[in-house]
Order: sequence, then structure tokens, then C-alpha cells
Amino acid sequence: MGKTILLWILAIVITLGSMIYQRKTGPNHPVTGKEMIGNCIIDFKLERSHSGDTDQPVILTIPDTLITATLVYKRYKTSDEWVNVPMVREGDDLKGLLPNQPAAGKLEYYIVIKSAGSEKIIPKGEKIITRFNGVVPNWILALHVIFMIFGMLFSTRTGLEALRKGTNIKTYVYLTTAFLFLGGIILGPIVQKYAFGAFWTGFPFGKDLTDNKTLIAMISWLIAIFVLVKYKKARGWIFAASLITFIIYLIPHSLLGSELDYSKMDAEQVQMIDE
Repeated sequence: MGKTILLWILAIVITLGSMIYQRKTGPNHPVTGKEMIGNCIIDFKLERSHSGDTDQPVILTIPDTLITATLVYKRYKTSDEWVNVPMVREGDDLKGLLPNQPAAGKLEYYIVIKSAGSEKIIPKGEKIITRFNGVVPNWILALHVIFMIFGMLFSTRTGLEALRKGTNIKTYVYLTTAFLFLGGIILGPIVQKYAFGAFWTGFPFGKDLTDNKTLIAMISWLIAIFVLVKYKKARGWIFAASLITFIIYLIPHSLLGSELDYSKMDAEQVQMIDE
């Protein structure tokens, strides 16, 4: 009993750790930092995703009214000219707006701050890429996240059970597969449809890494079930499926995710005008 509890605690720690790492290293995680201009230290948090049909606000808290800022942006992976928009002061905040984009559209942006003849760019050495998406109903998103968390948890616990040659391995294998199927194969495409307008953009229709990660994890567990049912002894296959799932969960969330092709969109708009 004591070993079982310890294994569950270890599985929970591994699951939470991998998911926190995945989120914090993903391309949607905000860019944060500090910059000094004049005698003012600016703490900034710049978002890299925006949901809905509104413009994306970009806000810097700078109480010093002598400091001004300009928001500079353009569509990602295009030859567009950079657009310069002065940020408007609202109390202690300087605020700018990035124009809303179609689902999966991206803008790259940075901020130029000026004070008494000096100028700083936020952030240093890089431009921020933000992606726009549609609104996913909260209950669908919540179920998706819950099932995926339990999928990772039971995957980890199943792998540990395989290592210790425990007796509950068959139950754990089926529960893992069920959670991943419901969270990734059923609810995942629904979330994708609401957010980016397509149910599936992974293999064989596209290169969306999130979809492809889900597919690989699902296939690995289906193979483990097949071997378990046919040959009864499948601990090696089960541990391999658990390890594959763990590695997949370490890959940053939304990396190589859905991305609007502006050149294709612009060509279609020109064709519509010509017709």
C-alpha cells in the first residue's frame, strides 16, 4: 500500500512538472522582463496570443509622464511595411492596440520607448510573435485540459507500474488510452475547430505539431494494447508508450501550431476582386 501511494505521488509530481515546463517554454507564454530608461525601471509582460474578435491590447505601466512609447508591428512572414502606432496614456499606463487578425493569423511586434532624448526597444534583440484565435467555450476547453492531464498522469503511473511489474497494469493501460482518446482525439479537434477553424491540421493534412504529438501518443498506446491483448506480456511496449508520451508532453505547447498563410489569403482576396 505504501509503495502504491509513493508511486502515485511520483506520477503526480512528474505530470505537474512536465506540464508546467511545457507551458512555460511554449510560444504562447508571455514575454516578461525589465528595462531601464532614464531613472525609470519598466516591468513588462507582453502577450503572445489573443482570443476573440477584438484588437489585442499592449500595455506598459510607466508612471513617468515624460516617457512616451510607440507600438511597431506588421503581419508575420510578410513583406509588409512596419506600422508605427503611438501608445496612448491612460493614467499610469501606456496602451496600444494590435489589429485583430483572422484565426491563426500572426503579427510580430516590438515597442520603442523614448525619454529625454534616449531610446530603448522592448524586448531587446527579438520581436514578439503573437497569434490570434477564436474563442473556445470554457466547458469544452476545461474538459480537454482535464482529460489531457489525466492522460499524462495515468500514462506516467502506468509506466511506473510496468517497471515494478505491478498487477494493475492492464487497468491503467485502458484508462490512459481512454483519457488520451477523449482529451486528444475527440476534444482536441473540437478545440482546434473553435480556435483556428479546422478540426485537424496534423498528418496527413498538415504539419501541426500539437495534432501530430497527439497522434503519435495515441498510436503508441494502441500498439501497447494490441501487444497486451495478443501476447499478454507487454511491459516493454507499455513502458515505451509511457516514455513516448512523457517526451511528447515535454515538447512546448503550440510549437509549430496552426499558422495562417497571408500570401495565400492575399492572393485569394485579389482573385475575388478580379472576378
